[in-house]
Amino acid sequence: MAEHAQAQGREPDGRALDEVVRFTSELIRIDTTNRGGGDCRERPAAEYAAARLAEAGIEPTLLERTEGRTNVVARIEGTDPTADALLVHGHLDVVPAEAADWTVHPFSGEIRDGVVWGRGAVDMKNMDAMILAVLRSWARQGVRPRRDVVIAFTADEEASAEDGSGFLADRHAALFEGCTEGVSESGAFTFHDGSGRQIYPIAAGERGTGWLKLTARGRAGHGSKVNRENAVTRLAAAVTRIGEHEWPLRLTPTVRAALTELAALYGIEADLGDVDALLTKLGPAAKLVEATVRNSANPTMLDAGYKLNVIPGAAVAHVDGRFLHGAEDEFRATLDRLTGPDVDWEFAHREVALQAPVDSPTFARMRAAVEEFAPEGHTVPYCMSGGTDAKQFSRLGITGYGFAPLKLPEGFDYQALFHGVDERVPVEALHFGVRVLDRFLRSA
Repeated sequence: MAEHAQAQGREPDGRALDEVVRFTSELIRIDTTNRGGGDCRERPAAEYAAARLAEAGIEPTLLERTEGRTNVVARIEGTDPTADALLVHGHLDVVPAEAADWTVHPFSGEIRDGVVWGRGAVDMKNMDAMILAVLRSWARQGVRPRRDVVIAFTADEEASAEDGSGFLADRHAALFEGCTEGVSESGAFTFHDGSGRQIYPIAAGERGTGWLKLTARGRAGHGSKVNRENAVTRLAAAVTRIGEHEWPLRLTPTVRAALTELAALYGIEADLGDVDALLTKLGPAAKLVEATVRNSANPTMLDAGYKLNVIPGAAVAHVDGRFLHGAEDEFRATLDRLTGPDVDWEFAHREVALQAPVDSPTFARMRAAVEEFAPEGHTVPYCMSGGTDAKQFSRLGITGYGFAPLKLPEGFDYQALFHGVDERVPVEALHFGVRVLDRFLRSA
């Protein structure tokens, strides 16, 4: 039997460093654009990932709720059958990209000047490639982790997750038996603060998702007539109230920890009684926290009428709402008040807010893995402003962390590249990610 992965103390082999670059590029070339409403087909990417696992002697299971919306699940048996299992997951779909706006074609997977270009380079085919590269390296070296590691490559994360992690959690829970913790996207990337410091935020929480549909009803009529029951006017007033609302501060344990550690890093007092002043003192580093100290609701879409001189009987708006852990009731009550008596609202999509402990052994091991390969960096906890598949997997009692390590040079704005034009990732960042992910999983 292979010895314990942690005790071996070896790094991924050189082949893994080559494979993570090739896999990232080849996955990008598989267009898995998710336009919402079921308009996506992840199966080619799922078959690609499954084939790479099978080549390493790892048996993949392919699962679909809807034809073409394919998920891949596999389990690597650990050496300690009494240990809880760890879920490592990444999604296969990507958001749309308009080729005319890009320097290179978004689905070319081109490798130019040490950088891999294309949609999914950071969100999140890079992490998918890291997972594959690490597991294949383990197979060549005879490595086994201490605890079972369950791998999931999912569909539909960029929309409702109904064909992906939601389907897996609801219909195939047995595949995740024993999993108590999980890691996935949006953590352990380099944040440059502009003064030479390199910060590596590790996610230990997510705001909840509250995508809203607002409907105003009124009296239809001719556009030239007085109408005090105009649905468009009623909707516009409600949307304005929502857009201008100042949400109160609400600090979760993760955000408190983030503010405290960032304040210590900059040598300033962590005055949590005046968070806005503290954020100002943190300078650029405030970007890691400022979106998660409050609930939020941003109007994004309007739909009303069918002819300029006809007052419609109904008008619709959509709002991207996010709420903090423990603050959903306040979110709902505030929307009731802001929409008023003439506008109804409902959740078009809702998912829970998440909170994970920052004092857990798993969080400590993630810190240690990053700091081993980036000793000049400073790891801190943070809360994601958006959401991931960890929300759906939380239904199974799995605590989720964001840990997709990348060492990025100055000028690579990780958060701006998410869903942005010219999404790309340096080859060296992928190499760093493989080393850090490997070290964490060996020690986990």
